[in-house]
Amino acid sequence: MKNETVITARYAETDQMGIIHHSVYPVWFEVGRTNFIKMLGVTYSQLEKDGVMLPLCELGCKYINPVHYEDEVIIETSVKKVSFAKIEFSYRVIMKDSGKLMAEGFTVHGFVNSETFRPVNIKKLNPEMYQKLLNAQND
Repeated sequence: MKNETVITARYAETDQMGIIHHSVYPVWFEVGRTNFIKMLGVTYSQLEKDGVMLPLCELGCKYINPVHYEDEVIIETSVKKVSFAKIEFSYRVIMKDSGKLMAEGFTVHGFVNSETFRPVNIKKLNPEMYQKLLNAQND
């Protein structure tokens, strides 16, 4: 299962060369990830109210082609792997008009208690959410 989020590259996101700065891609990944979670029927804020946070543990991005100001891109977000303790999302940044792959990346997040920041077992704490994430996982 994947979610597609359309983003128009903003001028403030460009560097001196007129291309989207590398630091913007993790922000775009976050937008895609938030929309993916929302697609499953839960918002990030609801997860936090339920006592769960997803801090970032690892991030990677491969820049393939440059994105420029006002380009429209699709952030494809999917779940690569889910365990009781963490989740890995994968991302593809694709040019909306041509389908050309611009970048691809991943993030790994731990499931932690929102008050103590200690790891939690998401299957025990929120079995419904765990099952939704498991069902959304790419094979």
